[in-house]
Amino acid sequence: MATLKVRATLKIPSHVPSPEEDSEQLRKAFQGWGTNEGLIISILGHRNAAQRKLIRATYAATYGEDLLKDLDKELSSDFERAVVLWTLDPAERDAFLVNEATKRLTSNNWVIMEIASTRSSLELYGAKQAYQARFKRSIEEDIAYRTSGDLRKLLVPLVGTFRYEGDEVNTTLAKSEAKLLHEKIAEKAYNHDDLIRIVTTRSKAQLNATLNHYNDEFGNAIDKDLETNLEDEYLKLLKATIQCLTYPEKYFEELLRMAINKMGTDEWALTRVVTTRAEVDLQRIAEEYQKRNSIPLDRAIANDTSGDYKSMLLALLGHDD
Repeated sequence: MATLKVRATLKIPSHVPSPEEDSEQLRKAFQGWGTNEGLIISILGHRNAAQRKLIRATYAATYGEDLLKDLDKELSSDFERAVVLWTLDPAERDAFLVNEATKRLTSNNWVIMEIASTRSSLELYGAKQAYQARFKRSIEEDIAYRTSGDLRKLLVPLVGTFRYEGDEVNTTLAKSEAKLLHEKIAEKAYNHDDLIRIVTTRSKAQLNATLNHYNDEFGNAIDKDLETNLEDEYLKLLKATIQCLTYPEKYFEELLRMAINKMGTDEWALTRVVTTRAEVDLQRIAEEYQKRNSIPLDRAIANDTSGDYKSMLLALLGHDD
């Protein structure tokens, strides 16, 4: 399976100031009569994960304060959430988002599934380490405690597996497991142990091969065969899991379309996709979005947001307004 070239949207200036200079400028942005939001965007919105980590460490060493707490204190609303999520180390960010998704008032099984299915094995392992360091519990135990039934049966192994990341594929296994998946789906045994085992443990390359055989052998893509009852939350989540594992840019395009185009913007979903994918595959997601919606993603976001929040998102898309 060909490895897709990762294309990030983040625009890093050719001359990047030192972490000391950035920390000093951020400190200045917090002082005076009002916060200088534009200065914050011009710095943090144009620094990669390694640079942001250095800025946080330098800020703490220089001023004895946590940059994230100062951002939280000085900013507000969706702009604050976007800046804070972006400033977090990616592993810390994923840990924070999963923890939030396990809480009663902000419960969201889709966020858990999305993070478990679209991160590499090492990224997911890093998120689990960050989770334990911050919350003194494991991701698995919190998800198991907060979910039940088929949802627990799917989500716990999904976050617990360390998948093989290579391109090696067993064709014989792909054919036999395609047949097994078809049998279980035909029987409507969507929660069968073997179906969940294949989805939650096989490498993405192996799963792609299995689903290609499924399509060739049975004349239908698996997601079409799973569209029998879209009122069922488990079935919807299972279908989305397979999409995240095999065609993540399509999943994120659909998520953005729903976040931007429905009555009232879903800012949490919009912020999550932009901040978590800007350094990964946001360019491919934007291409998928334009192909599907006939409007560039940056223009769709600009039309649906405003103020500093809009400016921050556009900066992460590589388009300063």
